[in-house]
Amino acid sequence: MDLKLKIYLTENDEKFMGIGVLWLLEKMQECSSLRQAAKDMELSYSKAYAMIENLERSLGVKVVHRHKGGDSRDGASLTTFGQKLILLYRSFADDIKDDAQKRFEPFKQDLQALIACEGETDGQA
Repeated sequence: MDLKLKIYLTENDEKFMGIGVLWLLEKMQECSSLRQAAKDMELSYSKAYAMIENLERSLGVKVVHRHKGGDSRDGASLTTFGQKLILLYRSFADDIKDDAQKRFEPFKQDLQALIACEGETDGQA
């Protein structure tokens, strides 16, 4: 038995930040291109673009510098805020997962004991 968590930031019940957005930002940082990041992640460019637009709209802060015009300016880079967001979110998510895993272990043991007791008394109503 394992524990799996999905952590999302929401605004008005709409997700705007989760592991997928984090991976997209990290991939953009690696290849300096939203289009290439989307391709590497097997996302359509329009989906990746919408994810970034949703993130920026929800936070009210630019996360990505978009470079327009010829080959020399093509691509995208993260703003300083975007770079810090990656570090902050990754640390936050890792801390939550570590804490949840620590809390899960005693729960798992208690659940296994409860299951064992139920198995012993199952036929004795």
